[in-house]
Amino acid sequence: MKRRDFFLTSGLAVAGMAVAPKLLSSCSNEPRFKISLAEWSLHRALGSKMLDNLEFPVKAKRDFGITAVEYVSSFFADYVTDPKYLAELKRITDYHAVVNLLIMVDGEGNLGEITEEGRLKTVENHVKWVDAAQFLGCHSIRVNAGGSGTPEEHAANVVLGLRKLCEYGQTKGINIIVENHGGHSSDGSWLSNVIRTVKMPNVGTLPDFGNFRISAGQEYDRYKGVEELMPFAKGVSGKSYDFDKDGNETTIDFARMIQIVKKSGYRGYIDVEYEGSNYSEEEGIMLTKKLLERLI
Repeated sequence: MKRRDFFLTSGLAVAGMAVAPKLLSSCSNEPRFKISLAEWSLHRALGSKMLDNLEFPVKAKRDFGITAVEYVSSFFADYVTDPKYLAELKRITDYHAVVNLLIMVDGEGNLGEITEEGRLKTVENHVKWVDAAQFLGCHSIRVNAGGSGTPEEHAANVVLGLRKLCEYGQTKGINIIVENHGGHSSDGSWLSNVIRTVKMPNVGTLPDFGNFRISAGQEYDRYKGVEELMPFAKGVSGKSYDFDKDGNETTIDFARMIQIVKKSGYRGYIDVEYEGSNYSEEEGIMLTKKLLERLI
């Protein structure tokens, strides 16, 4: 290369480097938030066999225009170790371009069991769900922080159980995330302290706008709770129950919740999880989706 050509080429390259970041920035249209559908929104249809787990991702996209889904373990518990079933579910979601995000796991024991034997059994029960999540391309499984004892005793045992499950999750590239789901876990301060103590990169939370009942007579401040859990969030559950004529949720201040989510710096999916009874499941899903779209 001639000296003149070398400097001309180098000059163009440097100019390109200066312009490239701005070009990349202006071309990027990736939204900060996306909307997913929690399978629990259709639990009545699934429970009555009017809808099947294999049909759920297709319905999410076809009927609601939602292309990311979050499964509930109870709707395919009999098939979680069936490779043919999982391959068919993966084939369906790949074909319809639906993203599998996570599996909400219930009924597999308490991670905060008092005995080491009990905790290990619970971890063992969750292993198959970690494996299934990895196969489906999910990023996480959602677990419950069940257990007993004083808040301090319960927290110490949950930390031990979570650490053990997170160790296995790391080998599969799967996060283990905890939802505020009743009992001590619905205390935002308690759960956030548990997550801090576990202190592993693949542990996190799934803040749910609606699940802040600690006991029959004790309700935690839901806005404070979400704010406390958001620093560890790897997903957000937009739980809804009822709506007014203008499409606003009447039991939860969604605008306030979304501001808390935005302020935390979180980027990612916010799910539609309708759990009301005054609207059909389909109506409730669409009302929640439209509200989220308006706010985010």
